[in-house]
Amino acid sequence: QVQLVESGGGLVQAGGSLRLSCAASGRTPSSYAVGWFRQAPGKEREFVAGISWWDGARTYYSDSVKGRFTISRDNAKNTVYLQMNSLKPEDTAVYYCAARSGTVVPREVVSYDYWGQGTQVTVSS
Repeated sequence: QVQLVESGGGLVQAGGSLRLSCAASGRTPSSYAVGWFRQAPGKEREFVAGISWWDGARTYYSDSVKGRFTISRDNAKNTVYLQMNSLKPEDTAVYYCAARSGTVVPREVVSYDYWGQGTQVTVSS
């Protein structure tokens, strides 16, 4: 089993920044991909960003956050970060990190095996 714990959420004004962390523990695979998703009230959970373990830690972003968010990972700490800049009120949601074995970074919720409990991000206008 793999446990994922997110942290770093909070309340921020529009234009501000937050950095989310996702710490993995337990029986982590030798290689795994991590994705960040978010879910706003009344909406479906959506892909935000993802990063592969190998392949140069290739990164992927949704169009809505490209250029504002940056995903990175510290393999020694088994931690993935999501740096969020130029936040907008529409970024308000619960943010989840998810992991799956292998190097592929899918954008579909169903493709991930492990999920964190989520952290709330609220952006005020």
